[in-house]
Amino acid sequence: SRIMRPRPISPFSLSFLDIMFCGFGAVVLLVLILNTDTVKARNQTFADLRAEAVRLERERLNGEQDLVELRNSLQASERELVQTQGEAERVRRLLSELEVARAALDRETLARREHANRLKTDLRQLEEDQQRLGAELAAEREQGQQVLEIVGQGDRQYLTGLKLGGKRVLILLDASASMLDETIVNVIRRRNLEPAQRRGAPKWRRALASTEWLIANLPPDARFQLYRFNTQAEPVLKGSAGSWLKASDPRQVDAALRALEQVAPEDGTSLYKAFATADRLEPKPDNILLITDGLPTQGKGTPWGSKVSGEKRLKHFTDALKQLPKGVPVNTILLPMEGDPYAAAAFWQLAQSSRGSFLTPARDWP
Repeated sequence: SRIMRPRPISPFSLSFLDIMFCGFGAVVLLVLILNTDTVKARNQTFADLRAEAVRLERERLNGEQDLVELRNSLQASERELVQTQGEAERVRRLLSELEVARAALDRETLARREHANRLKTDLRQLEEDQQRLGAELAAEREQGQQVLEIVGQGDRQYLTGLKLGGKRVLILLDASASMLDETIVNVIRRRNLEPAQRRGAPKWRRALASTEWLIANLPPDARFQLYRFNTQAEPVLKGSAGSWLKASDPRQVDAALRALEQVAPEDGTSLYKAFATADRLEPKPDNILLITDGLPTQGKGTPWGSKVSGEKRLKHFTDALKQLPKGVPVNTILLPMEGDPYAAAAFWQLAQSSRGSFLTPARDWP
């Protein structure tokens, strides 16, 4: 294929072959031009596709990186959520504990307020008791050593020589019908009266006043017991049998005296039962105060008849002395009764033998 130098072509000198050759070259040239344009277009398209692919790949890579970051952020958020939930649960527990503690504190505060109020009340009560005791102490100092205050008339000193001391003092009060009056006739008249009228008999009121005076003059540290006797002997204060009362306890003293006000004289006299009671007490009394009006009318048992002679009454008295505990002084206050000539001598002899005392007070005593 040699390269032919072109020669001028004249339209009139072209042959059919030249025309064919020129046409074929033109076609080839056109094809080449078209192929070139196609290749360029294809290359451009490939370049564009490659650029798009690169861009998409970059976007994919960026997306994956964003996804990783999002996943990491989500995990971090989940961890924070777990921590937050744990913290919230801890806060809820803490709030619950604080609520319980607050409720307990409220209860404790209320209890302390109530306790403080009780203490204030107790303090006021103690102050009132202190004032009352101070007043009572001042009254006792003015009163002296008496456990009761007895206000009498006149300025005479009665019962001089009467032994009122002792750690355990037994007071025996005759509550027989003869304590209603000094004469037999009036005793018979009064013994059938109602109890309230018998309790108001003048002689009986003297006996009660004598009993109260004796209790009032007991040593403050002494213990005492008050028994009444007629055909039986029993404590004036119910439920105190066999026990000793405190002379320094105003409640026990007042209770015994109130009970004494309910006693109405009746029936006969058994000194045997009274002295037997003294022997049964434990511990034994170390002093006996006896208030009576004469010798006993019966002994251990009930007499056969309604009358008793002076000699028989003296025998009942002698039998009763055998029931006395040994070594205990007997101090007798005798409120005389007519028709009983041996009484004064018998009780005086008892005072001498027991190292006690005997006296018969005036009618206006105490």
